[in-house]
Amino acid sequence: MKQALIAAFSLLSLATTGSEKSATPTPTHHVNAPAAVTPAPSAFQLLYDELHLAASGLSREAYLIALRGMQQMIGAKPLLSIVDMSQPSSQKRLYVIDLVKRKLLFNTYVAHGRNSGELQAKRFSNTNSSFQSSLGFYKTLGLYQGKHGLSMQLQGLEKGINDNAFARAIVMHGADYVGEEFIRRTGRLGRSQGCPAVSTTECSPIVRTIAGGSCLFIYYPDNTYLKKSVFLKS
Repeated sequence: MKQALIAAFSLLSLATTGSEKSATPTPTHHVNAPAAVTPAPSAFQLLYDELHLAASGLSREAYLIALRGMQQMIGAKPLLSIVDMSQPSSQKRLYVIDLVKRKLLFNTYVAHGRNSGELQAKRFSNTNSSFQSSLGFYKTLGLYQGKHGLSMQLQGLEKGINDNAFARAIVMHGADYVGEEFIRRTGRLGRSQGCPAVSTTECSPIVRTIAGGSCLFIYYPDNTYLKKSVFLKS
């Protein structure tokens, strides 16, 4: 318990108080990062081994980069969601981690955009109608009922990288092409129009957990992105 409280205070010291008050706020398209990035709290770094995330397939690099970037999000909830697109879609590459309770809440399948690749996502875009996924850091917004059922809006926080996400209607939603039956038939998940789609059965519990101001990070070991991201400047 003491260790969890220390971790909580470490995170909260990097954030201001506040909460999401609207399910459909107008997004702010640019977040200025400070000149230097404070190293992620060691207690959170240790979670990678404590939760056996390597055995679950999550890249250590993806996890540590996600922690660094999350620190730049003022008022972020202590929930960290990572989509590790260095993995193929046939693997469970979505991770939702409760940093305070030190638990892996979800580890499941997530789709990428149809023009990003087939089994493996390799191409990414911030452009409308590209039908590609966008890398980087997102803030989770509110929930709404849409054509895919309960869905969650996302605000892309990185200018020129994913800041068109809201305008592109890039959301987290459920899809019947996400799941093991689809993988058995095709060798991969189906693909979205750029949204990080999850299974219809898991969508509701996931989005209800992470909505309203937590960090979602979509990772791929792309050197251009890693050098350009203001969230990762040192």
